Amino acid sequence: MAKTRISISLEQDQAERIRQHAERAGMDVSAYLVHASMRQMAESDAIEEQFAEVDALISRAEQAADVWPDEPAQQAAQLTEQERREVGEALALAHGRDRQGHRPGHVA
Repeated sequence: MAKTRISISLEQDQAERIRQHAERAGMDVSAYLVHASMRQMAESDAIEEQFAEVDALISRAEQAADVWPDEPAQQAAQLTEQERREVGEALALAHGRDRQGHRPGHVA
């Protein structure tokens, strides 16, 4: 696979600090920056994947909010049982509880 060159601009103190870290890691600056970038991208991808369900719930709620009536009592009366469950699940997720009612990281 052919390599591609990317040029970046940074402050002198940043460049020196990167050089020092690369040296300590036993890498040249290019390898160090690629490694750091790949690690950051993997972390970002994992976070996005972890929160995809919550993001989808928020998106659906925002879309639904655009068509809801103005009065909360009217809104509640118009919800189906399935919609009420979905609201309950979304609120539980927002408050840090999974579908079984447990808070992640806490002993049940």
